[in-house]
Amino acid sequence: MAAIDKHKDMFRDEAQELLAELEVSLLELEESPDDKNIIGKVFRAMHTIKGSGGMFGFDDIVAFTHGIETAYDLIRNGKLAVTKDIIDLTLRARDCIREMLEESASMDRKAADEISAAFKAMAEQDGGKSAVKKAAAPKKTASAAPQEKNAEVTYRISFRPPKDIFLRGIDPLNMVRELTGLGWGKVVAQISDIPFLEDFDADACYTYWDIILTTDKGLDAIKDVFIFIEDDSQIKIDIIHTEGDPEHNAEKKIGEILIERGFLSHETLQQVLGEKKLIGQILIDEGIVPREQVQSALIEQQHLKELQDKKKNEDSASSIRVSSDKLDKLVNLVGELVTVQSRLSQTAAIENNIIFSAISEEVERLTTDLRDTTMNIRMLAIGSTFTKFRRLVRDLSNDLGKEIEIETEGAETELDKTVIEKLNDPLVHLIRNSIDHGIEMPQERVAAGKPGKGTIHLSAQHSGAYVLIRIKDDGGGLNTAAIRAKAVEKGLVTEGQELSDKEIFALILAPGFSTAQRVTNVSGRGVGMDVVKQAIDALRGTIEIDSVPGTGTTITLRLPLTLAIIDGFLIKVGAEFFVIPLSSVAECMELTCNQASQAHGRNIVNLRGTVVPFIRLRDVFRIEGESPAIEHLVITETEGGRIGIVADNIIGEHQTVIKNLGTMYRGVNCLSGATILGDGTVALIIDVQQISGEEIRKEQMVTRN
Repeated sequence: MAAIDKHKDMFRDEAQELLAELEVSLLELEESPDDKNIIGKVFRAMHTIKGSGGMFGFDDIVAFTHGIETAYDLIRNGKLAVTKDIIDLTLRARDCIREMLEESASMDRKAADEISAAFKAMAEQDGGKSAVKKAAAPKKTASAAPQEKNAEVTYRISFRPPKDIFLRGIDPLNMVRELTGLGWGKVVAQISDIPFLEDFDADACYTYWDIILTTDKGLDAIKDVFIFIEDDSQIKIDIIHTEGDPEHNAEKKIGEILIERGFLSHETLQQVLGEKKLIGQILIDEGIVPREQVQSALIEQQHLKELQDKKKNEDSASSIRVSSDKLDKLVNLVGELVTVQSRLSQTAAIENNIIFSAISEEVERLTTDLRDTTMNIRMLAIGSTFTKFRRLVRDLSNDLGKEIEIETEGAETELDKTVIEKLNDPLVHLIRNSIDHGIEMPQERVAAGKPGKGTIHLSAQHSGAYVLIRIKDDGGGLNTAAIRAKAVEKGLVTEGQELSDKEIFALILAPGFSTAQRVTNVSGRGVGMDVVKQAIDALRGTIEIDSVPGTGTTITLRLPLTLAIIDGFLIKVGAEFFVIPLSSVAECMELTCNQASQAHGRNIVNLRGTVVPFIRLRDVFRIEGESPAIEHLVITETEGGRIGIVADNIIGEHQTVIKNLGTMYRGVNCLSGATILGDGTVALIIDVQQISGEEIRKEQMVTRN
């Protein structure tokens, strides 16, 4: 039972990937309804889900997808045209299949039955012919001849599955039954390869099949039966008779059939009948071809076969599927290894032993390589997330009566899988807001001199140790006056308070803030942007909003590449250690008592003609003890500009394994986690963006006063 459940879980994972690809293909098909390649993709996805689902007991999926598969078979054969209604129906069907996979108790069975009935009607209307004719096809008149039935073709099919097919949870007999369901014929099971009992492996498949099939479904329908095991099976399909074709003789002698199948050569047949020998020997005996040339040809033939087999094996082993839980465990183990390596390096430095230090350096190099390799394995292209939003934009714009298209850029940009998983909901909120609040109705856009169709541009790009994700629309932009008025009404700002445009834009991130005049199914409840801010803060990221009235709005998310292991900058204040993300550090400088006194009590410093505010961690965390005469100032880059962090001592770079803080410390905004140093000491990781935000606001208030 455990093995069956394991195979069912594997099928669910593969089916979810197929459904994601199916959604993308359907949206592409809506834009290019005559593209045969895309139609083939949709059909093969449905066929694979149906075939695999039947093997693992998902009978409801098999029954549900059968009618859809039939309809798309008509489409790919030119008997049914692709329309928006068919795309809508197939997208709904795709959602039903996903619920069937998840075995959801809340699934709408009535909706699934309606979808099945609609596809069945398409296939059965007009005697199984087209329910919707192609636009270019001539209309049928009363005198028009009925559409001709496809000619029946008889195929010889040799099917030898891989020996480990049972271990994959696949029953080859289901494929044989599906083949015979395409028409009528005979099946012969070949059992000559079954070994004696002492050599018999109960998990191996030794049987192969010869099938004689007469059908009018075509060669593609036969190939589709083997679509998910064709790469590692031996499948041979030959046409042995075509209805009405005089070249294919239905009356054949047994010797001719064996020759066609490759079990018998003409020379061997002649020898059996009292004639000569095999062709190679005949060519040699007759002096037509030298012996060495025949042997060379045989060696070349064998070499090409081995080369083909080798390439097939390499292609099939080029990638493997690994559980995300196993990958997370590997990352945790690498994190522990990094901590132990740090302890080893620290001990080697104390012992001052040359051999010990050399070993420590080698372990550090290997640990760094292992860390980088492991983190690269966790990196996924963000394009898989981007493609999900095409369906969202399509459905939501239709519901609102708007014309909107989505453009993507930088889909190949890689990000930690954990970040990608947690990024989906914030992006959904932002795109929904762009559709509902940002982009105007078509008539309003035309009146404003814009194209009737709006555009949402979704892009991603690397920026150091961060990824920048931008959601840009060409809508009406943010109304600063309305935002300010709502902020005053809610008491977020005072009536006469001076605010820059960016400060006004940032107000929409406040909890419960909304300028919507009415509540809809899409937005207006004031929870969307608040949810976005909380999610991005949890990812240690930042949000920047920019908007131009009448032109559009751009929201930029700045996210770290990974949440597991980072390069840090270790500092010390009193007896406490702190880590600053190295990607935020710009430079370091000394801070003397004289420089501090010149600021007249304010925490600012003159850095090459530029005023830079700074924060004293000793004051923030109330660390006891006197500051040294010469302190160190670490200049960091933040969203709001440069800010300094004052430390007693600078230790240097440090590979930092991020550990989450306990629930008691969740409310401490200036910390993003903790790490364990080589000697077991805990160092707190500074959230530079959050700790600097409050300090910059304080300094701005002092400057204004």
